[in-house]
Amino acid sequence: MTGISKKPLVVYYSSTSNNTARFVEKLDCNSIRIPINLSKEISVSEEYILITPTYSGGHGTTGAVPKQVIHFLNKLANRQKCIGVIASGNTNFGNSFALAGNVISKKLHVPYLYKFELLGTTEDVNNVNKIIADAGEDND
Repeated sequence: MTGISKKPLVVYYSSTSNNTARFVEKLDCNSIRIPINLSKEISVSEEYILITPTYSGGHGTTGAVPKQVIHFLNKLANRQKCIGVIASGNTNFGNSFALAGNVISKKLHVPYLYKFELLGTTEDVNNVNKIIADAGEDND
């Protein structure tokens, strides 16, 4: 053990609205964006925390997870490196708020670490930075 903890990578998806991208830019971490174009693929070879928006109000458990995130997670190697999920959403959707996090957490058997609304607040950024830092210490 070196005493230096390595923060996990953040892998995130953001649509052309860039709400999630603007949130991730405020974080103190390395990050990689899941491409909007489904024909482009990325592979992740290190542990990461996934940050995803919730779509369509999430009718039950369908439609909540963006297709690009599903496409990314369809690769076994990408699924295996995920150590947790954070989701954003809109509280206007009631019980479906940030539902993508619940869906992914259950499917991948990883912790649902946090949820925030739209662009997030300064408090959300601070909380997520702490979650990322703590995850790095846990992997030390």
